[in-house]
Amino acid sequence: MAVQLTHIDTSKSQISFPIILVCDGVQSPANIGAIFRICDAFGISKIIFCNAEINFYSPRLQKTARNTQLYVSYSEKENTLSTIEKLKSDGYTIVSLEITDSSKSLEKLPKFNNKKIVLVIGNEKQGISEEVLNTSDLCTHIEMYGKNSSMNVVQATSIALYSIINKFYID
Repeated sequence: MAVQLTHIDTSKSQISFPIILVCDGVQSPANIGAIFRICDAFGISKIIFCNAEINFYSPRLQKTARNTQLYVSYSEKENTLSTIEKLKSDGYTIVSLEITDSSKSLEKLPKFNNKKIVLVIGNEKQGISEEVLNTSDLCTHIEMYGKNSSMNVVQATSIALYSIINKFYID
């Protein structure tokens, strides 16, 4: 019989991947709170929120984040494109999570061999801006099999981050 473990009972190694999550206009406090939790769970080194005014004291954000907003590194930037261009000049590979006419499914992404990666996610309604997509090194999408062509930004980010970290060589 299996016994459910508590947070105290679980032993886990903490790994920080050289991945930055850039949020291009993500607005919902619940989504932002969940993004903090996901980034903590997957060992993402930093979140950069762009093109949005965020109330980090929102009760909904704080409830969803479950205190991860207190220790996951993050910053706010006004302009997504200039943020991406700066990260690209710092040696990051820019991967945008958006279905496009040239995007590859997550399964077909190359191994990253511990490269520095930026994953860009977009606004809940408009997605990622065209200028950011055109600056990206890769566009990727989640293969979907139903009638809908999109899912909630947090669900999509979870799937993408899990796929990307599994394409790293971990020492």
